[in-house]
Amino acid sequence: MSWDWIKNRLGQGRRRGTDMPVTELAPDTSFYAVGDIHGRLDLLQTLLSQLDDDCPVVFVGDYVDRGDYSAQVLRQLRHLTDTSDGRVVCLLGNHEDMLLRFLEAPERAGRLWLTNGGLQTLASFGVGAIPMLPTGDDAARAATQLRAAMGEEFLTWLANLPLTWASGNVTVVHAALDPRCPTGKQQRKTCLWGHPQFRNQSRRDGQWVVHGHTIVDEPRISGGVISIDTGAFATDHLTAARISKGGVHFTST
Repeated sequence: MSWDWIKNRLGQGRRRGTDMPVTELAPDTSFYAVGDIHGRLDLLQTLLSQLDDDCPVVFVGDYVDRGDYSAQVLRQLRHLTDTSDGRVVCLLGNHEDMLLRFLEAPERAGRLWLTNGGLQTLASFGVGAIPMLPTGDDAARAATQLRAAMGEEFLTWLANLPLTWASGNVTVVHAALDPRCPTGKQQRKTCLWGHPQFRNQSRRDGQWVVHGHTIVDEPRISGGVISIDTGAFATDHLTAARISKGGVHFTST
């Protein structure tokens, strides 16, 4: 399944709640942004086969949880980043952040992560026999096993994933940017979890934002925001947006 949406007048759209026009889409170079994968290795491999090999690829985060192959997705993405000479970039998502917080404080962070797909991620790394509502001892034991299964080098890579990536007047982020703040001064929580004014208030710096995190029925462009999380874990539709000067091309599994 695929969507093609090339707009010749992208620079003339307007944002709900404001009369400010949206500036023309102008990345420094064409690139792909890929939506939330959530453990769907099958969809990731299918989508990658449909993308141009010579175009940079930015993944917006949420590689783990809910799907059954989170470990395998992470390993493939790390391999791609290690072998691409900088042409593949992985951003941090809130689900990776929940995993890292679980490892730091399993008794405190375990319930939130496990009830949002963490059980599937543990299973993909060979860690089982833990309830969705664990005791403190259950959570601590699972965290120790997960840390051993992932290894410190792998965890260092995951913890150091950036929150944003930019090209020209386009910024890619997992969840959202605060429209009132410069792109380089965003709070970590906003980048990972969202902002209440993100969809309602126009940016005044001419910056476009590509994001995942919030599921949409199909990828969309609205007032300087390009939304590409099409709920792959449930819909079987993993989406990539090819961002070029003046246009967007959506491709989905």
